Amino acid sequence: MAKFKNFFATRWGIIGVGAFIGVIAALLQKLGNPGNMGICVACFERDIAGAIGFHRAGVVQYMRPEIIGFVLGSLIAAYIFKEFRPRTGSAPVVRFVLGVFAMIGALVFLGCPWRALLRFAAGDGNAIFGLLGLIGGIWIGTLFLKGGYNLGRVQKTYTSVGWLLPLTMLGFLILMIIFPQIKGEAKSGILFYSVKGPGMMHASLIISLLVGLAIGFAAQRSRFCTMGAFRDLILFKQTHLFLGLLALVTLAFITNLIVGQFHPGFVKQPVAHTMQIWNFGGMVVAGLAFALAGGCPGRQLFLAGEGDGDAAVFVLGMIVGAGFAHNFGLASSPKGVGPHGIAAVIIGLLVCLFIGFTMRKK
Repeated sequence: MAKFKNFFATRWGIIGVGAFIGVIAALLQKLGNPGNMGICVACFERDIAGAIGFHRAGVVQYMRPEIIGFVLGSLIAAYIFKEFRPRTGSAPVVRFVLGVFAMIGALVFLGCPWRALLRFAAGDGNAIFGLLGLIGGIWIGTLFLKGGYNLGRVQKTYTSVGWLLPLTMLGFLILMIIFPQIKGEAKSGILFYSVKGPGMMHASLIISLLVGLAIGFAAQRSRFCTMGAFRDLILFKQTHLFLGLLALVTLAFITNLIVGQFHPGFVKQPVAHTMQIWNFGGMVVAGLAFALAGGCPGRQLFLAGEGDGDAAVFVLGMIVGAGFAHNFGLASSPKGVGPHGIAAVIIGLLVCLFIGFTMRKK
């Protein structure tokens, strides 16, 4: 057990987790998930927001089991290896606001860091601008970290605090079972379901949930994080987490080639647009928000699963942010940036810079 416990923390452990995510994400598209969106934390949380009625964008409403699995898989791993540590820090409203703007920035680009990597691995050239923006945003965040930026000391808290988000996700799963999707119907009981568009494209409940549980388990053990990979590379020249990203892209690329999903180019890419300035700008905001909050959206889910109340607040901020993005015309579509998306990127950048400058101890 000790060797198994420590394996995921090794170089080959993180490479293995990245490779696993890359292969599974590509295969999930074959099993029904949207194109170049085998796994996208931001997109899937946006779909969950639609499923519970936070927005009325009918093409992106579905209770994504992968997200539920990420949290519950991390919870299981944390309990097995005695790493479930309920804790909170400070500035919950700041973490919530960072989650909101991280989601808005991601939806201007149309993808989280994971999807940016997967889009690139499938040949979508627009993802290059998103990845450059992500790196730029994280780089700005590292400047604040060097300058003493800190959201406060983490403190041990009640066990119930650590259980609240996992219980919420379990509740979502129960709702999905009680009110399953009815073919051709936009609503089942209290849940909304897409009847067209990316929201109607999904693998089966069982497969999606099992994949989510497996990734949640493995990522909790390995500390897999896209933001952390770039942050560590920029700040400390450490490549440990970055090797996991390289493995993800490499194996996703190979899998896409094998199954016929590699289509290089910029135009007519699945759920993508070619307004490159805002592909870049949206991910600058998202990357900066991730850096200031201490983790990418996937990592925040895994942290919440092991009892981190701060990460849970960030996750809830992202889900609420998805509602804002679609209700207020901020999110992009394949036609381009939403009517108010450009203003949202500028405001999001200003808000994140305000947080970074004013929450420094030096």
